[in-house]
Amino acid sequence: MKKLRILSLALAGALCVSMLAGCGNGDQGSANTPGAGETTPAGTETNSTGNTDGAIKIGGIGPLTGSAAVYGMATKQGAEIAIEEINALGGLQFVLDSQDDEGDTEKAVNAYNKLIGDGAQIIYGCTTTNPCVAVAAETNAARYFQITPSASSTDVTNGKDNVFQVCFTDPNQGITAANYIKDNNLGTKVAVIYNNGDAYSTGIYNAFQATAEEIGLEVVTVQTFPDDSNTDFNVQLGEAQKAGADLVFMPIYYTPASLILSQAKAMGYEPTFFGCDGMDGILDMEGFDVSLAEGLMLMTPFNAWGEDERTKTFVSEYEAAYGGIPNQFAADGYDCMYAIYEACTAAGVTADMSAQEICEALIAQFTSADFSVDGLTGTGMTWSTNGEVSKAPVVVKVEGGVYVTQ
Repeated sequence: MKKLRILSLALAGALCVSMLAGCGNGDQGSANTPGAGETTPAGTETNSTGNTDGAIKIGGIGPLTGSAAVYGMATKQGAEIAIEEINALGGLQFVLDSQDDEGDTEKAVNAYNKLIGDGAQIIYGCTTTNPCVAVAAETNAARYFQITPSASSTDVTNGKDNVFQVCFTDPNQGITAANYIKDNNLGTKVAVIYNNGDAYSTGIYNAFQATAEEIGLEVVTVQTFPDDSNTDFNVQLGEAQKAGADLVFMPIYYTPASLILSQAKAMGYEPTFFGCDGMDGILDMEGFDVSLAEGLMLMTPFNAWGEDERTKTFVSEYEAAYGGIPNQFAADGYDCMYAIYEACTAAGVTADMSAQEICEALIAQFTSADFSVDGLTGTGMTWSTNGEVSKAPVVVKVEGGVYVTQ
C-alpha cells in the first residue's frame, strides 16, 4: 500500500532553494522552453514536441485570472509545492504546465487542446465544475487520465472511467451539511441561498433539500440568483429575514458570499451563515473585511491552522514560496500530485509511455483495492470506480480571522 511521503527537515532547506529558482506565475509557455506557468525539474530538457525528456508531463487547467482566480492559483501553487518535493526525491520526475481558463468552458477546452499539442500525458484540472465537465468529455474520448482538485459535481465523472476527484462531491456536501446542522442544533429555521445557474451550487442544494426533508430540518425559504456576477442580494436576505431564518445555508462561491455577508450586516440581519468548500478563500479576498466573516461556518477538508506536522510543514513551505496562507484548494492540489505520484510508482509508469498507456495504468491503480493515499485533506483516501474519493469532511468556524475546527 503506497502512502504519501513527508520530506525530512534536512531536505526542506534544499527545497526552499529549488522553489525560489523553479516556480513561476505566468500562464503561457512555448513548445521549446518552459513558460512562467510551467514548472520543470532540474536536469531535463524540453524537445520540439513539447514533451520533457525524462519527466512525466502534467497539463494543468484552471482560472489563473478572473473572479475565480483565488481557486485556480491555489490549486496551481499547491501542485507546484508537491512537484518540487517529488522531484527532489530523485525518482519519478514531473513537469507541470499550467494554463489559464478564466473559469470559462470554451477557454478550458482550448487550454486542453494546447496542452495535448504540447505533449501533456496527464491532465490536472479543471478547477471549477463547468469547465471540468467539458474537458472531461474530451479526455474520456482521447483516453487521457484526468484528476481534478476541486470540480465537485458528479457530472464531472459520470460515465467517464478516466476522471477522478480529490474533492468531495456535491451530493456528499449537501447531505453532510444538512445532517451536521440538524445534529448540532445550529438552526431551527433554515433559509437557503444558492446559484441556480451553477452546477456546483445546484448539486449541493438538491442533496441538502432532499436530506433536510428526510431528517425533519425545517427549510423556511429557498432563494436563488442566476450568476456569480450578481451583486444585489437584499431581496434574498429580506425573504430569509422575513421567514425568521436563524441559519442561512449558502452552497456558493466566496465572491457572492462576501457580498451577502456585507449586505446582511448593513440590514442588521445576523443569522448563522453556513457554507461549503466553495466558500474557502473568502478570508484571502483582496479588500474583504474579514470581520464580516466572523462566526461563518463552512465545510472543508483542510484547516491551515491545524497543529499536525504535515499541515505545519506544508503551510511553512507555501508561505515561503508564495507569501500567504494556503487554503483548501492548495491542499487539494498538493494531494493530487502525490496521488498521481503514488499511483505512477505503484503501476510502474514511466515518462516514455504514451498518454493512453498511462491512462489505463492509472485507472487500474486508483481503483485497486489496496491503493490509498495519506494526504493533507484526508488520511487513507481511496477511490471508487466512478472516480469519487472517500474521505471525511471537517467543519470549521471563523473566529478572529482564522479557522477553528468544530
